[in-house]
Amino acid sequence: MKPEIILAVDVPSATDVAPLLAKLPDQLSWFKIGLELFSAEGPAVLNTLSARRNRRIFLDLKFHDIPRTVANAVTAAGKLGVNLMTVHAIGGRAMLKAAAEAAAAFGPNRPRLVAVTTLTSLNQDDFTDLGIHRTVSEQALALTEMALACGIDGVVTSVHEAPVLRRKFGSAPILVTPGIRPSGADVGDQKRVATPAVAVEAGATYLVVGRPIVEAADPFKAALAIQAEVDAAVARQ
Repeated sequence: MKPEIILAVDVPSATDVAPLLAKLPDQLSWFKIGLELFSAEGPAVLNTLSARRNRRIFLDLKFHDIPRTVANAVTAAGKLGVNLMTVHAIGGRAMLKAAAEAAAAFGPNRPRLVAVTTLTSLNQDDFTDLGIHRTVSEQALALTEMALACGIDGVVTSVHEAPVLRRKFGSAPILVTPGIRPSGADVGDQKRVATPAVAVEAGATYLVVGRPIVEAADPFKAALAIQAEVDAAVARQ
């Protein structure tokens, strides 16, 4: 499967979505709706994307609660036509299994689930503060193994942990890699970032890109440039 770009639609309100979409190339079909926009607009924001051809939705709300609540949230999101959504791996086995069963109830066209292992804003110093004694890589490996065993389709992981996960678990799991920045771009508040080429080489399935496109002077040109980096990396493989 060729790696694909997911645009993080991290804008304040639904009124900002349509103007952004008008500036994007048609081949960009994946859109991530996260906490900021969903909290501002609710499920209705998904309708703003419905007119775009072949649009697919990655709902990144990082469900983390008791199993029943998370299962019901997955069901509700699936009914909205969401294609991919996040749960927190640290919710534990019972929660992950409940989420996977809720998604499976939709049949062959079910939404896919990816578990968040470690946020890309965290590093080893943060782990120490949190009382986590594994390394970042060890944590990603352990939580991925647990999530996949519970029926989750893949994980959200830093590009830096992706190669280890690919070697351990093979080509089947979905690997969603946030923190993607073109060469020379500002890293912002993320501590573990990588270029599109590095993400492709690491085995990413989906590359999440936000600010480098959304905040670009020319989002169309920025999106095409990042896609060109992805295509070039694929061609080198």
